[in-house]
Amino acid sequence: MSRRQFGVQRPRRNEALATQVDPKPLFEGKVKGQCFRFKEPLRERPSVNGPHARLDSPRRRRAYEPRSGSPNLNGSKISPISRKAGAVRDTGAPEPEPVPFGRFASALVATALTAAGAFVSTGALIVMATIVPMGIHVTRSVDLGQIDSADGRTIAAVAIFAATYLVMAIGKLPFYRLDRAGAALLGASLMVAFGVVSLDEAYRAIDFDTITLLLGMMIVVANLRLSGFFRLVNNWAVTRAHNPIALLLAIVLVAGAFSAFLVNDAICLVMTPLVLDLVTRLKRDPIPYLLAIPLASNVGSVATITGNPQNMIIGSLSHIPYGAFAAALWPVAAVGLALTALLVALVYRGEFLTGERLPTVAASPARPHPVLVGKAVLVTLAMMAFFFAGQPVAKVAIVGGALLLFTRRIKAEKIYREIDWPLLLMFAGLFIVVAALETNVLTPELIAKVGELNLETTPALSAITAVLSNIVSNVPAVLVLKPFIAHSSDQQRSWLVIAMASTLAGNFTLIGSIANLIVAQRAAAGGVTIGFWAYFKVGAPLTILSILFGVWWL
Repeated sequence: MSRRQFGVQRPRRNEALATQVDPKPLFEGKVKGQCFRFKEPLRERPSVNGPHARLDSPRRRRAYEPRSGSPNLNGSKISPISRKAGAVRDTGAPEPEPVPFGRFASALVATALTAAGAFVSTGALIVMATIVPMGIHVTRSVDLGQIDSADGRTIAAVAIFAATYLVMAIGKLPFYRLDRAGAALLGASLMVAFGVVSLDEAYRAIDFDTITLLLGMMIVVANLRLSGFFRLVNNWAVTRAHNPIALLLAIVLVAGAFSAFLVNDAICLVMTPLVLDLVTRLKRDPIPYLLAIPLASNVGSVATITGNPQNMIIGSLSHIPYGAFAAALWPVAAVGLALTALLVALVYRGEFLTGERLPTVAASPARPHPVLVGKAVLVTLAMMAFFFAGQPVAKVAIVGGALLLFTRRIKAEKIYREIDWPLLLMFAGLFIVVAALETNVLTPELIAKVGELNLETTPALSAITAVLSNIVSNVPAVLVLKPFIAHSSDQQRSWLVIAMASTLAGNFTLIGSIANLIVAQRAAAGGVTIGFWAYFKVGAPLTILSILFGVWWL
């Protein structure tokens, strides 16, 4: 409404306009079923001219817009009436629009759906843990363990675990800001709050070797990137790729080789803008080249313990030596990289099987720091040597990362900004959630009975791991399988199978791994959209073929 509708005249310049504000309510009565916005009368202000209130200048005047049901300055409810003494004139102005309740209703619906999903998941887990194994083993007359539904801590553990893994599967809680890291932290906190585990037990559940290893490797990769090392490697590969298929092979080999020793997520983060800038200047179709980055990165990371986060967890839990791990899985990575280049070239035959040569383009300016590049490369090579020598990988990684912080050229704050702190937080929370479920629900008897479902066979364990990895992501899948592998007769082989299947399963769909999402998001920021089908028609056959070879090899 305007000032004239409030009965307020515009004061002249340099003229003090004083009036007595009516103490009665501005509006009286009630209006049912509507929610309006109305402006209130002016506030009373102390005046030097007497006891009356002095109105503000129109430029400094503040209008308040309370919602329906809130009191005005006189404490009464707001509703329009006819004109009284001190009230506004009824000018017949159109009524204001109702206030939308969309966000509030969406939040209520999301909360209800989350609670319902947690209860449904809880009941499903209870049924699966009791009825399904009983139905499978009914012919064997096996007396299965039962989950006591009257036990409050057991029910709380199952409900919190189900809700946490539900958010892990979705990616974030709809209509809320809660992501995977926040869900893991919230689930761990609720486990402690409901007494499922004590605070001391929660501390002991966190595998600090894995956290330390991941933190150290993130610091190393950050130094390599900030020093300009990756751009130098990219320029070197560009000058030697004279046709599209050679460029594809260079991208596959560089992404796979670096991901074998460094964290694959960080490699995808670094290589995506470099490759996108290169193919744009070459005027080529960017989709197949960008697809090669996450596919090759996931496949290459299967080779070593330091290749990806789930392998770091497996290496810490299984205590498999670094050299033995690499010796068992590097053939799988090599064959997988060959399959990656082959499938991308076959699916995009019009891009690669034409015999066309690439135009000559100038390499992008690298502007490296020679001293920093040399220092970061030397520390990285020394770390690899210590890894293969059998030294504890967590100790070597954190010492190497700390040494790289000792410099005068790069501020430590730049390094810290490169670290994926939410990933570390998610790891800590998931360790507590899974440990709470293991101690309160997964009794030794139940684990032993589930272990009789031929999980020790490589095909069955690979299939279960691959399916779980695509439902809840690979890191949560590895943690939830940990209690069952502890009772395996050949734990080392079982852990290697899980490492192979959980890593290669990330190539099945675009949302199968964090590396895929990193490339998709960075490409979208550069104006290139990677669709679900564009990824699936290459990633799905690659996943199946590479896992089949891994099953045969192991």
